[in-house]
Amino acid sequence: MKLKGKNIAILGFGMEGRDVASYLKKRGIDFTICDIKNRKDLDVKGFEEAKFICGDKYLRELNKFDVIFRSPGIYRYKKEIIEAENTGSFITSATNLFFEECRGKIIGITGTKGKGTTANLIYKSFENDKKNAYLLGNIGLPILEKLEKIKNDTWVVLELSSFQLIDLELSPHVAVVLNITQDHLDWHKDIDEYVDSKKNIVIHQTSNDYAIISYDYATSRSFSKLGKGKKYYFSRNRKVKGSFIENGRIFLNTLSKPKAIAETEELSLRGTHIEENVTAAVCASYLAGVSNSSIKKAIVDYKGYEHRMEFVEKIEGVEFYNDSAATGPHSTMAAVTSFDRPITLILGGFDKGINYDQFAKDLAQNENVKNILLIGDISKKLEILLKQSKYNGKLLNLGESPMKVIVKKAKEAAGSNGIVLLSPAASSFDMFKNYKDRGDQFKKAVKDLNK
Repeated sequence: MKLKGKNIAILGFGMEGRDVASYLKKRGIDFTICDIKNRKDLDVKGFEEAKFICGDKYLRELNKFDVIFRSPGIYRYKKEIIEAENTGSFITSATNLFFEECRGKIIGITGTKGKGTTANLIYKSFENDKKNAYLLGNIGLPILEKLEKIKNDTWVVLELSSFQLIDLELSPHVAVVLNITQDHLDWHKDIDEYVDSKKNIVIHQTSNDYAIISYDYATSRSFSKLGKGKKYYFSRNRKVKGSFIENGRIFLNTLSKPKAIAETEELSLRGTHIEENVTAAVCASYLAGVSNSSIKKAIVDYKGYEHRMEFVEKIEGVEFYNDSAATGPHSTMAAVTSFDRPITLILGGFDKGINYDQFAKDLAQNENVKNILLIGDISKKLEILLKQSKYNGKLLNLGESPMKVIVKKAKEAAGSNGIVLLSPAASSFDMFKNYKDRGDQFKKAVKDLNK
């Protein structure tokens, strides 16, 4: 990507926009920052001398730029971006630039849920094996600033969202495709566009690359027809070439005979979704040259992310779990099916346009879900669907009640036994800053019950 002497725009001045700006500034390349916020509301420290186009009309005159770096939050097919592209502007991103410039080998992970967990498991395997590796991508760390430290023998474990993949023009050396279900339909045009965006993780692979694909989901499995990479699979239900689970044992199956790596009961975390992430990580780490002992240590020692099936406290026989990062139905069902005790489920939030019909039916059929407390923007919609699905547990619509009220009501509903599970199956933006804020408020409210 030749950037010297080009007229360059950076769309969006969040973390990724700043990353691009820093990259260009270090190389003496001029650029213009375009952001919907007013300049006074932006953190411009270090970029006070840069050119800015701010406010509602920040996308005006895009066609005057030769190169446009799009931040992930800005929809790739906005009318103004397409018009600029049609008149000769080159549309790219920090992710594309990273793939072009990176000297090391990239392991890219995508899917609707589980990207962060899988990425961490793979990274921990490298760390245990004393291999040179970085954990980057959609986890909150800028990627371009690390380019100078990445050598030929460096592995980069990169979590990739659909927002980053939608216009990716290169694929990673190792591509991991987890479950793909409905999500982000408030950003994507439809489910087809969402799925198609993720295909870029394998489409550009060569015969020297590897694609590691979830066998248990039809949409993910269909990716095996794409690209030239060598195909491996992971599964909880079937013996596949790659990694699978059978009779409580985690197997690696890349050669002539399956080899047991660990027992599922040795894992620190529980749940079907964790087992899916573990098998994906086992296969990816092995194909990247990590020893079996290092892989086993990584998957057995892993304690998980905050806000993902996080145990908070046990109060008067009731265990409280924070799964605020569950922003879609699939993640919530995975959490629900991880328990075999009575569950009081806190459900709801911002409506992203996801279809909850089947989810409501699945919840209604799960005998462990004794109480459901509905919250947020989508609470009425979920209440109607659950009633239509003949859910016969206790249903309480709390709307936008404060979290301390929600937790108190959940404790009362749970009685003196079972699980209180915050696993909303929806985004948080109607009532909270983000899913972390939602989870933090939940944890504080739980701890305040003891006061």
